[in-house]
Amino acid sequence: MDALAGLLDGPRARGAFLLRMVMEPPWSVHIDDGAPLCLMCVTDGEAWIEPADGPPVRLTPGDLAIARGPEPYTVAHRPGAPPQARIGPGGTCHTLTGEPLAQSMHLGVRTWGNARDGSAGMLIGTYQMRGEVSGRLLDALPALLHLPGDTWRCPVMDVLAEEIARDDPGQSVVLDRVLDLLLIAALRQWFAGPDARPPAWYRAMGDPVVGRALRLLQDEPARPWTVASLAAACGVSRAGLARRFTGLVGEPPMTYLTGWRLALAADLLRDGDATVEAIARKVGYGGSFAFSAAFKRVRGTSPQDYRTGRTGSSRQA
Repeated sequence: MDALAGLLDGPRARGAFLLRMVMEPPWSVHIDDGAPLCLMCVTDGEAWIEPADGPPVRLTPGDLAIARGPEPYTVAHRPGAPPQARIGPGGTCHTLTGEPLAQSMHLGVRTWGNARDGSAGMLIGTYQMRGEVSGRLLDALPALLHLPGDTWRCPVMDVLAEEIARDDPGQSVVLDRVLDLLLIAALRQWFAGPDARPPAWYRAMGDPVVGRALRLLQDEPARPWTVASLAAACGVSRAGLARRFTGLVGEPPMTYLTGWRLALAADLLRDGDATVEAIARKVGYGGSFAFSAAFKRVRGTSPQDYRTGRTGSSRQA
């Protein structure tokens, strides 16, 4: 598994919040939904995004922005425009005084705004739970990522524009997968650019020794690795690998392996019906007891509660 594949393997939208927003100035919407990740694509006109901490960013047709939560931000026709609506958790929409706006601004299937023929149009897709997006991915992203339309073009944006207002059977699943594809395409483009700030482990993939060690751990997480066996597989001394790995990645090899195993396990818990025992063995634990103890220590919840969503922990994958 290469570094980028390992980073992007996590996104799995489940009933994501998707809509087409159509607005006519003046307009301003404050987003305070606590969602971990939101993609915004401008199709018509322009929009400005003002993050909680940072300068406003102008979006024009073809541009895509990715906002990393849970910090709030504002989307408006111009910087500094006073908000007229607030989007809360789960996509709820109210005025700033609490009056509901969902019905009055409803313009059709997954379409919302203040004017049916408004000059500004945006496609919005929101991952509503942190568990849907890899923690390693979120940690690698800035608060606001912007891809100008003149620097990239992704056909998935056209697919999303076509599918978002359809109401066919199974449409929510189709939209979830299209959103995943758009996110992966956007991040692949961004990570290849000069402004990307990838995590230490991603950069370490370029090292001939540590990169090999990382690939071995990622490709064979269930193998009973020790620092000695990993060093032997990389053709270096145990001490040399430990020192070099920790210096480049920022944590020792076995600490990295634990995090990787638990990240894989979190995806397996959410995406399938395998037993906790089976998942434990698949990611390298001798049984469910040791796995559950490690999972709860790192994630703050038991594997079973994580699977059913009964957790308020902010340390979900």
